Amino acid sequence: VQLVETGGGWVQPGGSLRLSCTASGNVFPINVMSWYRQAPGKERELVAAATVDGNTAYGDSVKGRFTISRDNAQNTVHLQMNSLKFEDAAMYYCNARLIVPPGNYWGQGTQVTVVS
Repeated sequence: VQLVETGGGWVQPGGSLRLSCTASGNVFPINVMSWYRQAPGKERELVAAATVDGNTAYGDSVKGRFTISRDNAQNTVHLQMNSLKFEDAAMYYCNARLIVPPGNYWGQGTQVTVVS
């Protein structure tokens, strides 16, 4: 499974960005598609996750501001980020997790920068 992220960039505090990740390859369905982020000097953390049957989960710091959505037909996951804060600045990574056959895949990352 190959993952390609798009949509990162620069934004002011309070602004919005939409990240997208498209999966390709021969192994489907993807059971869980997630977004993680990692800021310099910090560990990678879960931002949001969406299962193939529509369940979602969010990290505490983004609840109410970020929304994850999946298009299973297009093998795409989106992350709508609103009310961005300085602390949201990080490299954002798409993750795909499969059960059959088991696999865990990462995209190359897309940078989100929040500056005033």
